[in-house]
Formats: sequence, C-alpha cells, structure tokens
Amino acid sequence: MARTNSNEIIAAVDIGTSKIVVLIAEINHESDLKIIGTGTYKSSGLKKGVVVNIESTVDSIAQAIEQAEKFADCEINTVFAGIAGSHVRSYDGHGFVRINSGEVDYSDVEGAIDASKAMKIPSEERILHVLPKDYIIDGQEGIRDPIGMSGIRLEADVHIVTISRSAEENIIKSLERCDLEVQEIVLEPLASSMSVLSKDEKDLGACLIDIGGGTTDIAIFKDGQILTTKVIPIGGDHVTKDIAHELKTPIESAEALKIEHACTLSHLNGTGESIEVPSVGDRAPRNTDIKILSAVVEQRYRELFEVVLEEIGKMNTDNLRAGIVLTGGTSQLAGAVELAEEVFSSDVRLGYPKPMSGAFETINSPENATGAGLLLYALKKFQSNPEELIKQKSSGSLIEKTRDWFKTNL
Repeated sequence: MARTNSNEIIAAVDIGTSKIVVLIAEINHESDLKIIGTGTYKSSGLKKGVVVNIESTVDSIAQAIEQAEKFADCEINTVFAGIAGSHVRSYDGHGFVRINSGEVDYSDVEGAIDASKAMKIPSEERILHVLPKDYIIDGQEGIRDPIGMSGIRLEADVHIVTISRSAEENIIKSLERCDLEVQEIVLEPLASSMSVLSKDEKDLGACLIDIGGGTTDIAIFKDGQILTTKVIPIGGDHVTKDIAHELKTPIESAEALKIEHACTLSHLNGTGESIEVPSVGDRAPRNTDIKILSAVVEQRYRELFEVVLEEIGKMNTDNLRAGIVLTGGTSQLAGAVELAEEVFSSDVRLGYPKPMSGAFETINSPENATGAGLLLYALKKFQSNPEELIKQKSSGSLIEKTRDWFKTNL
C-alpha cells in the first residue's frame, strides 16, 4: 500500500562494522511505531565503527536503503544515524545558575546545562550529547525534574559525550552521497538502551553491554538516569579472526563456523563431534573437533567480558540491582549469557528490542537493538516537539512515482 503521509515517517540507519541496518517506521495516531521497511547489507569500508573507505561505505548504505525502500514502498530523504567507535569520549560536567524568578523554569534548566559544558575539550572533538544525571536546588540533591520548584541556586550534574569531528563528518558525507539528509547523529549505546532496557531496570540500576562487530558499547543507568558510557574497540570480528587463525580457514568461513557451530562455553558441546572446516586456497576441507572451535571462542569472549568488567570497575556502579543486559549481534552465541554471569557474578539477560507493530518480527533480535533504538529516539523527539522532526521530503509510493514519470516523459 502506498505511503503518502510524509509527516509521519521516520528512518534510522545503523552504520556498523559488520553490517548496515536501515529501518523505516510510521508514527500512527497513537504516537506508536509501525515498522514498514527494513534493509540489511554487509558493511564494507568501516573499521571499529569508523569509516575508512568512503566509496565502500556509500555502496553498502545505498544497498541497505534500496532494500528498505522497496519493502516500505516509499522513498526516504532524512534519517537518524548512530555513531560509535574508539574515538567516543565521556566526561562528567557540572554547571549552575541563579534562579531568576525564585521558581525554576525551562530557561533555568537550559542555563545550568549550558554552564556544565564550559569545559576544555580537544579541538578535534565536539560535544554530541549532554545527558542530565541529577539536579540540585540550594544544596538539595537527587532532584530529577526541577521545573516549578522554588529556590535560589540550581545546579546540574551531567554526563557529556564527545565524538571525533572527522569520524562524524565521514558518516554524514557517506549518507549525503546516498542523497540522505542527517536529522541527528546519536550515540549507539544510548539508542540501544532505549530499545532494550525497561524503566524499572534504569531505575534499579543496570549495565547495558552491546556487542557489535567492531566495538562493544557500554551504558550504565541508575535512578532512571544514564551515569556513564564507554566504547571498547573489541567485538565479534575479533572472535572471527581468532577462529580463522587457529583453524587456518578464510575469514568468511570462520564467520560461518562461528554462527553455525560456536559456543562460548566449550563444555556445552558434545563430546567427539566433528565439523568440516574449509581450507585456504585449493586445499581440501578438513574435519576438526568442535571443541577446538569452542575453546577459541570461549577464550576470546572471556577476555572481552573481563575487559568490560575492568572498565565497569572504574565507574560508579554500586548497587546495580537489575544486573547486566547483553545485546547486539555478537551477544547471541550459545552460552554467552551463562559465561557473562560467571565473569560478572551478576544476573544477565539477553536484550531484545521493545515490541512494535507492523513488520516487527523482521527486526525482533538483539542485532537490531541500535536500529530500533534510533527509531525510539526519533519518536521521543517527535512526541516532545513535532516541529523539530525534519519531515520526509517525499515518501510516496515508488510505483506511483514510476507511473508519474512515465506520464510526464512519454
């Protein structure tokens, strides 16, 4: 069915190291999301979340966009895009203002948040997000929403996320080469948290670990607010390379073996079971004990979780009652949750995107957490101020557009 209401269509692009995911959704009259188009294509031109080859990146994005537009029977022109990578930095900020009227209004809150950004950061970085953690009025801490409260001095504790200017510019350039206008760049772990964490988990305290192909993204919440974020330049591609090296098999074959046979806990595999391993070049395939594959995978996953544990130990993570939530494509291997529980000594669950209508079944997996989260981020902006959402310039049926072209040109 043709889509003609351009005001209600939003699109998200998750530009990952392993794949590009494009999601198109319609905002219905109840301000809920209905998935109307999806596209996924193997990512080329990125390394650890950063564009290293513009041409390859543009081609991958264009392929995913084409798939999603055909699925949705519409054309998109504007998107929300995710960003991650080892260039992401995070800082704690603090700002204050004098409450002019004796009662906090929006201008006071904005003033305190703006004051919190008065910090020196490297010239090659720019501030992407300023995320409020806590407000203080005349020394009273723990205030989530200060609007309407009385006082003389308003303070804001914030979490500031910065990104590399060049990394952002290359993502924007890649999308613009696909004739797409970027509505907003969003930190990927922030987007993923909107998709997989519940309000209760954010209130009680939870650590989200989003394991992608090139990076592992961490976001920690407590009392409903984000405390800190971190991007670690290790992901599923490192596991694949280890398999390829240990089993002497091509990267593509190693990835297939990982998906089809690997387990992050080697003792869960059957005794004596063998798998066929493709060889390099023209050599014949070999049979290998599956436990060798699983031992490689378990070692790398354990190392990854231990690195994450070390990073979490540097953060203020006391009393994270809701435990750990794993998400992302690399989180889905058998045994990952059990191994994480062992390493973190905490409750762990696998995070799936929050339910949506339409073609939701096509994206209902951890690997789509970021893409779904980008849509939810866009929806939240639409709900708070519809005028801030850049409207699709054209979202009519592709069939109708083709028909109109023939009417005009023949």
